[in-house]
Amino acid sequence: MQPAFRLTGGAIGAALLFAQFAAMPARAAEPASATPVIPAAASAEATLNTVTVVGNWLENANEAKVLEHPGARTIVDRETFAEAGANNVREVLRRIPGVQVQENNGTGGSDVSLNVGVRGLASRLSPRSTILMDGVPLAVAPYGQPQLSMAPLSLGNLETIDVVRGAGSVRYGPQNVGGIINFVTRPIPTTFAADASVSTDIYSHGGNVKTNPTAFIGGTNAQGLGGALLYSGIHGNGYRASNDHVNIDDLLLKGAYRISKTDSLSAAFHYYEGTAGMPGGLTTAQYAADPFQSVRPYDNFSGRRHDFSLKYSHNDADRKFEVLTYYTDSFRGSNIEQEDVRSNADPRPLRLTAAPRNYHTFAIEPRYSQLFRGDSMSHEVSVGYRFLREASDEQAARTAFYPPGSLDPTTLPSPVYQWRTGGTTANAVYIDDTINVGNWTITPGLRYEFIRSYVTDNFSGVRRDVSSNEPLPSLAVMYHVSDQWKLFANAGVSFGPLQYFQIAQTTNGLTPEKAKTYEIGTHFNANGWGGELTLFNIDFDDELQLRGATGGSPEAWTNLGATTHRGVESSLRYDFGALDKSLMGLSAYATYTYTEATYNQGNFAGRDLPFYSRHVATVGMRYARNRWSFNLDGFAQSKQHSPGDPSNSTTYQTAESANGALGDIPGYALMNLRVGYDFGKAAQNLKLAVGVKNVLDKRYFTRSTDNNAGKYVGMPRTFYIQASLAY
Repeated sequence: MQPAFRLTGGAIGAALLFAQFAAMPARAAEPASATPVIPAAASAEATLNTVTVVGNWLENANEAKVLEHPGARTIVDRETFAEAGANNVREVLRRIPGVQVQENNGTGGSDVSLNVGVRGLASRLSPRSTILMDGVPLAVAPYGQPQLSMAPLSLGNLETIDVVRGAGSVRYGPQNVGGIINFVTRPIPTTFAADASVSTDIYSHGGNVKTNPTAFIGGTNAQGLGGALLYSGIHGNGYRASNDHVNIDDLLLKGAYRISKTDSLSAAFHYYEGTAGMPGGLTTAQYAADPFQSVRPYDNFSGRRHDFSLKYSHNDADRKFEVLTYYTDSFRGSNIEQEDVRSNADPRPLRLTAAPRNYHTFAIEPRYSQLFRGDSMSHEVSVGYRFLREASDEQAARTAFYPPGSLDPTTLPSPVYQWRTGGTTANAVYIDDTINVGNWTITPGLRYEFIRSYVTDNFSGVRRDVSSNEPLPSLAVMYHVSDQWKLFANAGVSFGPLQYFQIAQTTNGLTPEKAKTYEIGTHFNANGWGGELTLFNIDFDDELQLRGATGGSPEAWTNLGATTHRGVESSLRYDFGALDKSLMGLSAYATYTYTEATYNQGNFAGRDLPFYSRHVATVGMRYARNRWSFNLDGFAQSKQHSPGDPSNSTTYQTAESANGALGDIPGYALMNLRVGYDFGKAAQNLKLAVGVKNVLDKRYFTRSTDNNAGKYVGMPRTFYIQASLAY
């Protein structure tokens, strides 16, 4: 099936030429000025003299940087987190066009994990986006194990979430077909500041309570030495049985020293630890009897991470240089009951499996940007390099089979039956040149990845080595219609190397993923209006997919062949205060994304890929008056599919299977309400808010096809309370 549009060089050029003609009438309509006319050359020179080097464009991200970015990009700030009533990053990411977030399910069914997909890409454990926190990868092993079965961060420690969906593959990698998501932690304040807050979710089904405490203290002295201590956590029980004993603690210590006006040094130590029960999937019959029950009393997930980062930065008007180095030490483990699929007994015998895994990563990343000014144009040439080395130790253990409910399986012997060690040495280098000439900004770039990975089976002694040397070119073009309106187009190549679990299967002929991404769109922000519109197209030569264990065969990866992801992303916001002063404080927003992600060959050719919605929309209004604030937010997504595995079935399954894993997933819509009051400085900046999520108590669900297959009910009506103090 051929894509409906393809952004060829001719299409990009035609679109930008149209933008240039579109801008002409606006310029012709400008009123005459008494100011003497400045020759074009002198005007260009004056403009170029005001240009300063950008350098690392993920740093100090704000709306101005979004407007100047030649691709789809969205930033969500801390105030929005609170007014959305969010207690985790999943609830915030749902507001971003093109991003789809699955409810906790399957082996990613705990509050420790994160399931995010961009533009129809697989969302299970977020494997196809480069996900960072302050520029440091969150994955336990960015090359060999990029999944976020453990996502070591908490919302309370964050200042912004920066989602770059296009024009980022040269600077960041390797898993960048789904763009870059950078979680930015709260900065060190210039003067002393401290605050504390707590939010509590109270679920209407079961009456369970989950609490999110946060605390912050920090400041900078007159000599430029600063520090901050950040804490955020999640504690309590979820809305399903066995989704209990959630205990997550996230601690971050940051320090910085201003060496001079142009030079600084910063460091961060991060400690994260989380444990949570996993309620597991339900069969169709079990879900019909009680969607909030659990038949998995022993399933749980735990994770722990220590990481340290150090960065030196030099910044002046013409050049920026930084060196970032980091070390991460991660552990993640799980316990999951599994049925004996070979048994004819009813119910089948069970065994408890465990998967303890340890990872270490070290990296160093220097970047340098130099601005060159000419008579009529400027160049910002940026070069960067990353050396990264990671190591893995992955084990699997299991008990003997036992009849359900007959004993406590945690008391049984659990011998190790699988033990693999692996490692990766990766070198990546990039260069790009941001050329500003007239109203145009053109950025050609090239990234080159040199990757060497291996996996050793410590029982058999078999070692498998793989290597990849991949050039990844890109080109981004922006036309500045005005200071508030930009048009852009870009094209790039993204690459995903084989992961450790996949390398262990290389006898099955697995190959790495490569995708070509195209975008064309616009950003605007003027007269109270703001928003974006982006058309995108992603072509995979041979996409990888995890084949579930629902048919009796073991869980494994398979190549799907060619796939296409295409669609349109849009967002719009309006501040009614720009229309009339009496409407100050009233604003509204809306987003809509259409995505079509399809198989191009094989048994399911022309059909939708699993676990994404073609239509996703959000809408909301905010009204602030005096010390009161009111929020109304809505979210909706269309149906999804869980059709089965095309490598061993010719039937694209839409009817629900008995085990609940396969079949269509109906769409749904949710509405949230919030009311807040700010008591002001006289009350130590006390803020209180109450709200309701899923006001109408809409029942919805998702499915999983992995080792914890079945149906998973979504969050019921939930009441919440927020309180904060600032000093």
